[in-house]
Amino acid sequence: MSTLALSLPRPRWRRPLPGFGVSLGLGMAWLGIVVLLPLTALAVHAAGLGLDGWMKVLRDERVQAALKVSFGTAFVAAVIALLAGALVAWVLVRYRFPGRRLLDALVDLPFALPTAVAGIALTAIYAPNGWIGQFLEPRGIQIAYQLAGIVIALVFIGLPFTVRTVQPILESLGQDQEQAAASLGASRFTALRRVVLPEVLPALLTGFSLAFARGLGEYGSVIFIAGNKPYRTEIAPLLITIRLEEYDYNGAIALAAVMLAASFLCLLAINLIPLLFRHERRSRRDV
Repeated sequence: MSTLALSLPRPRWRRPLPGFGVSLGLGMAWLGIVVLLPLTALAVHAAGLGLDGWMKVLRDERVQAALKVSFGTAFVAAVIALLAGALVAWVLVRYRFPGRRLLDALVDLPFALPTAVAGIALTAIYAPNGWIGQFLEPRGIQIAYQLAGIVIALVFIGLPFTVRTVQPILESLGQDQEQAAASLGASRFTALRRVVLPEVLPALLTGFSLAFARGLGEYGSVIFIAGNKPYRTEIAPLLITIRLEEYDYNGAIALAAVMLAASFLCLLAINLIPLLFRHERRSRRDV
């Protein structure tokens, strides 16, 4: 019986998708049509502007002001989202309390919520006559239609990235190493600095890069609360739209190319961070 069973041919396992060549071809085709083709067209048009065309666009004071607003607020918001997101991830992983699952679900709300809805809601809260703004306005504190409002909007949409990148690392880390450090006499701060932080640092940097990249390209949640005042609270994505409406295609293409280059740099950083830390850990083991 056993000999007969061994002599029978094994059923061939069939993959749910076609072979490697067909699957790769279909995937690359869709990727090329949806992503690579539009980006290539933008790069070709941007290269055709020439040095004079680029200098004319980038020397515009309004363009420089919009880029400063976009990059500056995105950086500040990414730092705040990094700190707040790490704290939220720590609470979700290390503590059990009523409403924890609800809080965990609310973290993903900015992913599902339309950005325009988020912008309108934030404006209604922080406007001079809003729920919170009406108490801040008499004290000379303005949130809506200022840079602070842009930062709050970008923190709102950037926070989930930092939470979701740090949370899995904390869950896999556990508490055994911290307890071992405590048994050796290490304080809580020392255990956090010497045990936890080195493990979550790649995730922290990745979450920061994701939040920064998301903030650079954000449009819907910002234009309502920003006020869109030229040279003060006007963001670069909005200026691209304005240039298109003015039929200034060269200005729109050049500004879009700058934002595209910044996005590629963020993407490169996101992919290099794990490799750099992996190489550093291997070097430590070899030593």
